[in-house]
Amino acid sequence: METKTFSVPNIGCSGCVRTVEKTVGDIAGVKSVEADEMTKIVNVQWEAPATWAKITTALEEVDYPAVEMAN
Repeated sequence: METKTFSVPNIGCSGCVRTVEKTVGDIAGVKSVEADEMTKIVNVQWEAPATWAKITTALEEVDYPAVEMAN
C-alpha cells in the first residue's frame, strides 16, 4: 500500500473537500482519502490498480491539481 500527503491549493470550502474526496475515492484501488478544508492538505492511501499518476490526472480534470509537498 502506498501513502501520499499533498496540498490542493484550490480547496476553499467543504464542497471542494467533498469533490476532492469523491474524485480520488472513485479511483479503483484507492483505500482512503481525507482532505482538510483549513490546511488544504490531502492524505491518500492506495494500491494497484491505482497510481499516483491516475490520482493527479483525476484531480487536474476537476480543477483541483495536486501540489507535492517537500519532505
